[in-house]
Amino acid sequence: MKANPISKKLAQLLVVMSSFTALSGCVPTVNFVDVERYMGLWYQVSAYETNFNQGLVAVTAEYTLLEDGTVQVFNRGYKDSFDGVVDEILGSATIANTETNAELIVNFPSVPFNFPFANYLIVVLDQENYQYAAVTDPFMSTLFILSRTPQLNEDTYQGILDELEALDINTERLLLTPQPAVVF
Repeated sequence: MKANPISKKLAQLLVVMSSFTALSGCVPTVNFVDVERYMGLWYQVSAYETNFNQGLVAVTAEYTLLEDGTVQVFNRGYKDSFDGVVDEILGSATIANTETNAELIVNFPSVPFNFPFANYLIVVLDQENYQYAAVTDPFMSTLFILSRTPQLNEDTYQGILDELEALDINTERLLLTPQPAVVF
């Protein structure tokens, strides 16, 4: 009996998707994230350069927990300078691993393809005060160091780099993200 070509393609797609889903288990995440404490405004301190953040400065991500349990994701940056053209995108996230809350599926409607598996993995987190975090994806092709303030002191930043390196996450590709100076 000859296999139906559609069934064969569907089976291949399921194998590929299962492989991608298994990848998220290969990147160690933090043990637990208190979702409500994680919400709010985060500043991108440094990141791997990608096609979606190239040339952006003053990059922020704001997370809002919605009544249905999903998270609204609002990313904003400015092209080339603090008074440059605004580049922003609105998306949503769902928690993929409810035991840890450290793996999320983030989707942006204006992006042509969104992954159906956890693509936002919290790998470092200031568990005590929720003042900094580091986030990657299952392929470790992206990496973002986030802070509640536009800048981190040098010791804290180095501590985050050390934690990432202990997880075998490459920190050499990180580029500092220019942020406006804080005036008190």
